[in-house]
Order: sequence, then structure tokens, then C-alpha cells
Amino acid sequence: MAKYRKLGRTSSQRKALLRNQVTSLLYHGKIVTTEAKAKEVRKIAEHLIAIAVKERDNYETVTVQAKVPMKDKDGKRMKETVNGKKVTQYQTVDKEIKKDSPSRLHARRQMLKVFYPIAEVPREAPGRKKNTRQVDMVAKMFDEIAPKYANRNGGYTRIIKVGPRKGDAAMEVIIELV
Repeated sequence: MAKYRKLGRTSSQRKALLRNQVTSLLYHGKIVTTEAKAKEVRKIAEHLIAIAVKERDNYETVTVQAKVPMKDKDGKRMKETVNGKKVTQYQTVDKEIKKDSPSRLHARRQMLKVFYPIAEVPREAPGRKKNTRQVDMVAKMFDEIAPKYANRNGGYTRIIKVGPRKGDAAMEVIIELV
């Protein structure tokens, strides 16, 4: 007996499909799919959430000095002329950063193997690339999802049957985070 469902696809297509559905599930909170796909997505998603819960507080906060360009009231960089060239002016600022422990770094990289990049498009002027931003799914896992499930031992997802799909009568389900 196989350890996983093949879903009628080649291995590369299957991996891409599952990565896409896991990313969508953890970004949106729930998705509608077939029962077989949902059971495979559940395995991957619960594993990632378990990793995030285990490593959520495994970092230290460090203060570092960073050179930041000085900006005027309009938000443009301030320039000064040195030897006939325009040079940006910098100031030194103390910043607090999270320094991951080696195990948390490994967990971060394990998650990055699964997640696809997500670009969040703003509601106003949706056709413009100017205001789109990349969503850091790993940070979302550690900062939002992991604390929510800190006191829970597994069972992070729920599968609810919707009924047969109209075209091919495949059982449709909603898979959602509990």
C-alpha cells in the first residue's frame, strides 16, 4: 500500500499542487478542494504548524547598528556634494533584530521548501504593481499561527464535507484551520 495518494498526477505536478494548496490554506485559513487532496494537504499543513509551534520562541533579540539614509520631509534621500559628486547622507541607528537559533533557522528553511511566494495586491488600484508587497509566510507562521496553537497537541485542521461536485461527482470538502 502506498504511503501517499498519487492524485492522478506525475510527481512534479503533484508536489506543485500540494505546495500551492498548503500555501493557500495557511494564508487564507480555508480552501475548498476534493477529499483526497484535502487529506494530503492536511498532512503537510499540520506538520508545518507543528514545526512552527515547537520553534516559535526559539530566538534571541540582538541590538545592532545600521546605516540608514537620511530623508527629507518628502521621503526623498538627502544628498550632499563631495568633490563634484552627489553622495547620500547616512546616519547610524540602533535596531533590534531577532536572531534565530540553529533549530529555528532549520525550521524556517523547511517551511520555505513548501511555501510559494505570495504577492498581496491592494484593494484600491488593483492593476498597479506599485503597491503590491510580498507576504512573508514563514513570519506569519511564527508570529500569528503558532501562538494560536501553542496549547494544542495536533489537530490543527478540520475537514468538512460539502457534497459531490456537479461535473464529476467528486466529493468536495472544506479544509480549514481550527
